[in-house]
Amino acid sequence: MWIQPYRSTPVEQVPPRLDVDHRVAVLLNANARRVTPKVVRSLSHVVPEGDLFLSRSELDARRIVQTVVDRGYHTVFLGGGDGTVACFVNEILSEVARRRAYHPTPTPRFGVLKLGTGNSVAAYVKASPTRGDGILDDVLRARSGEVPGTRPLDLLLIDGKRAPFAGLGVDGQLLNDYIWVKKNFAQGPFAKLMSGPGGYFTSVALKTVPYYLANSNSVDCEVVNQGSTAWRMGPDGTPVETFSAGQTLYRGPLMMAAAGTVPFYGYELKMFPFAGKRRGMFDLRVGTLPTTQILANLPGLWKGTWFPEGLHDFLATDVTIRFSRPMPFQMAGDAEGYRDELRVQTAPESIELCDFSGAAAN
Repeated sequence: MWIQPYRSTPVEQVPPRLDVDHRVAVLLNANARRVTPKVVRSLSHVVPEGDLFLSRSELDARRIVQTVVDRGYHTVFLGGGDGTVACFVNEILSEVARRRAYHPTPTPRFGVLKLGTGNSVAAYVKASPTRGDGILDDVLRARSGEVPGTRPLDLLLIDGKRAPFAGLGVDGQLLNDYIWVKKNFAQGPFAKLMSGPGGYFTSVALKTVPYYLANSNSVDCEVVNQGSTAWRMGPDGTPVETFSAGQTLYRGPLMMAAAGTVPFYGYELKMFPFAGKRRGMFDLRVGTLPTTQILANLPGLWKGTWFPEGLHDFLATDVTIRFSRPMPFQMAGDAEGYRDELRVQTAPESIELCDFSGAAAN
């Protein structure tokens, strides 16, 4: 099957644009909630037809990526949620690595369009909202070379895949519950409500909270530092304990073990307050807290300012997490089934993001 840019001839037959310095491609996940026909039409007015791509499957994404790398775009904007960002970034970095075995191949700079459900990476770089002409302005600034700054982003590496965050436990349970709610209730007039924030809140109220009120929310777990020096962080952001390679970071009951290189989960829930504080490291958050305590302190948890006993943050580069039984697993906001063991590392190559906050990170 030929994969086509939006409103165009097959990508293999479209000549690349000539303005090499700031060539921009826009890759959209056609299945993302906010990638509507209206959004696609709006982008088609500011992005040449040969540079705007729609993907409906992983096979589509792989074929589109081959064309994007062939053309050597300076910046590639990704439109969708965190799962979309992770999918396209993995495909592009893998394609670049394959070609580097034969000749030098540059990695493009990435932009993120806030078109998904969670948008943690978009929030990290202050990408514009969909209302008004926000996303169009972001693309136009990139095409004219007027992006305020750039920000390097480390990524997690798990089973050969890269992602900005992942987790085992209650966060994975929430995502599995959300998928259940969408499957059973996101029909007809309820489709829009149950596919966004409403679906998350409904899944929490109807599935996740009742489950953890009726069942134990903790399972025996061991977390071992496999990399270089790791630190347990205090609430003020200073290390309070140091761990060498091979030492156990945590052993005992846990409800969740999650890691991130960006501070946020969906809707700017600041799950990883120390992410990005030290290059090449991720924030590993482990904890066991009663469901009632979490609900009572939800505003502080959301802002990343609540640090109770039973909630621990570590900066690390390589850890192994072992649970006594399989736990729900999520990666970049996508449910990935159940796992009882996981190795989480910092990916060897970071990516460069368009940063619209006005200041580039060093």
